[in-house]
Amino acid sequence: MIKPNKDIDEVFGGIIKEKETRKLKALNEKKRSEWFGLGMFGMVGWSITAPTFLGAIGGIWLDKNYPETFSWTITGLVLGLVCGCFIAWNWIIKEH
Repeated sequence: MIKPNKDIDEVFGGIIKEKETRKLKALNEKKRSEWFGLGMFGMVGWSITAPTFLGAIGGIWLDKNYPETFSWTITGLVLGLVCGCFIAWNWIIKEH
């Protein structure tokens, strides 16, 4: 049977306790500044804008290479917008 080394147990226990205390303190403080709000506003804006822009670019390319009776550009734009809104919604849910 192996005997545990008390010095190692105490050091390891101290490290774990310190990390636990730091994490609990961070969870309880949750103070958010104005900069957090601006960052959130920017993140939501870009998470909608980027997929919408990419969908429109993809639609333009499809319209040039594979013409149809409907507009690929509008289809890509709408799909990108829906995808972007979904991403932004998930981001907001995760932050709150």
